[in-house]
Amino acid sequence: MSKMRSRGLMAKSSVKELPPSAAPDVAAEVAHWLVHLGAERRMSPKTLEAYQRDVGQFLAFLAEHLGGAPTLKQLSKITPQDVRAFMAARRAGGSSGRSLMRTLAGARSFARFLERNGKGKVAALSAVRAPKVAKTLPKPLAATAAKRMTETDLRAGEEREPWILARDAAALALLYGSGLRISEALGLKPKDIPAPDTSDTLIVLGKGGKTRMVPVLPQILRMIAQYMLLCPYELPPDSPLFVGARGGPLSPRILQLTMERLRGALGLPDTATPHALRHSFATHLLARGGDLRAIQELLGHASLSTTQIYTAVDSERLLEVYRNTHPRA
Repeated sequence: MSKMRSRGLMAKSSVKELPPSAAPDVAAEVAHWLVHLGAERRMSPKTLEAYQRDVGQFLAFLAEHLGGAPTLKQLSKITPQDVRAFMAARRAGGSSGRSLMRTLAGARSFARFLERNGKGKVAALSAVRAPKVAKTLPKPLAATAAKRMTETDLRAGEEREPWILARDAAALALLYGSGLRISEALGLKPKDIPAPDTSDTLIVLGKGGKTRMVPVLPQILRMIAQYMLLCPYELPPDSPLFVGARGGPLSPRILQLTMERLRGALGLPDTATPHALRHSFATHLLARGGDLRAIQELLGHASLSTTQIYTAVDSERLLEVYRNTHPRA
């Protein structure tokens, strides 16, 4: 079976039935659109669920707003006022600007799909400006705190088996040492891990099914080897590298809870999450003269503009140093 076909089947299996607020012809096109996103755009099942949920919310509002589930023909006749009414209703329900922006992006993606396939044009969605969202800068950890996160002695008082402490330390070390997303670290398999002192790179599977090569420090490889040695479960080459207490794939939530305990021990703020270790990787590289284009490749960002946010973080850090140390500041 080809990769494209298997992705299409996976996308189709992740499509959930839309509520009665979607007319049959609209529901059919939503299903086709989600399969297209999974097969052609290579979106993950979680992303597809989010897109379906957002479009479902839009259609549910229109069904109530217009007095019935809109058909494809009726969708093409909605006005900018209808879209603004939807946004106002979501705002009143407590939705943030970021949530609204994402919902509109999903609805617009569906509208573009309809237009490309000759199913009508929903011009009103393009006529309404998306809400402005205040940019929030990543909050990296200090280098000393990021390093401490990977030390097992910090958790010496916990009643946990040594292999679990070794597992958590190795996984968190990958987030900081190689800049991995948590999903990328938990997606690794034993066959992906080189033996210590034989290689200094990993091939990881990132967003959109794209692979990239990332550096891995010898001490991190030794931490992974130590975890694999202590792990009481068999770790076949094609199985998940990191496993839970019962031997199944490790849940991201376990690493999140681990970070909660560690930040409590170190007195760190709530922003010290697993993803903050990835932010720390990028920020610390930039602070030491790392090339922005190289950091983009290491992080697996599709656009350099996504990586450029770390330049703002570094500027903030420099200004803070100036304010705290200059005699006249």
